[in-house]
Amino acid sequence: MRHYISEGVGRRMMSLAQKMGAVSLMIKSLIVWSFRAKPETREIVKQSVRIGVDSLSVTILTSFFTGMVLALQMGYTSKYLFNEPLYIGTMVAFSLVKELAPVLTSIVVAGRVGASVTAEIGTMKVTEQIDALYTLGTNPTRYLLIPRYAAFLITIPLLTVFADFMGIFGGFLVSNIKFSVPSSVYWNDIFTFMEIKNFMHGFVKTFAFAFMIVTVSCYKGLTCEEGAEGVGKATTESVVTSMVLVMVLDYFISAALVAVGLI
Repeated sequence: MRHYISEGVGRRMMSLAQKMGAVSLMIKSLIVWSFRAKPETREIVKQSVRIGVDSLSVTILTSFFTGMVLALQMGYTSKYLFNEPLYIGTMVAFSLVKELAPVLTSIVVAGRVGASVTAEIGTMKVTEQIDALYTLGTNPTRYLLIPRYAAFLITIPLLTVFADFMGIFGGFLVSNIKFSVPSSVYWNDIFTFMEIKNFMHGFVKTFAFAFMIVTVSCYKGLTCEEGAEGVGKATTESVVTSMVLVMVLDYFISAALVAVGLI
């Protein structure tokens, strides 16, 4: 029994090591071709519109109602503790800017766009379109990966900034209408306590999230198995893996930023 358990663990560890090696080689190829070839500007713009503009409405709605829920819960909590709705703006702004806006935006993009990227590249893989690119003398890394990496690294931070503002505005509406908090008090609480380092705490995370999501999406697409079932399985694994890794990275990045004083 012990032999079978150790064998199963060993196989899983070997599989994980092989996948990590394949991802490392993909990133190495990406870095090499980033310096060897001119960027596909038109493709980068196309992917940026697809990722950023098409995801903007979903991101705004998610963040807006998240801010409203935060304000509602914090308003009732502060009224219960202090008999007054105190510091709603501060609590909403800090929660969104440092944690919720970057994480929720990344999860929305991973579910909406990451799945699409995996399915698109996976379909090209199983229909041998990627092999055709090699035949035509075009490197898939340059044509497929670099534009998507650039687009993710540009758009997710920008979407997070929109999410910050819309979430804080949603919190303002609830605090002003539901709890009769004057607008001057709400915004003064934010501007008094919020510092640029608090904004940067959440903003720098988005680059790590973006790099991770596009890496997982592209890798799952390039390594998916043959047939429609393989593409579907790769797409599902891409979304689930990206969402889990967003939460994992969020903790470790937050711990590192606190350690260096960027809190």
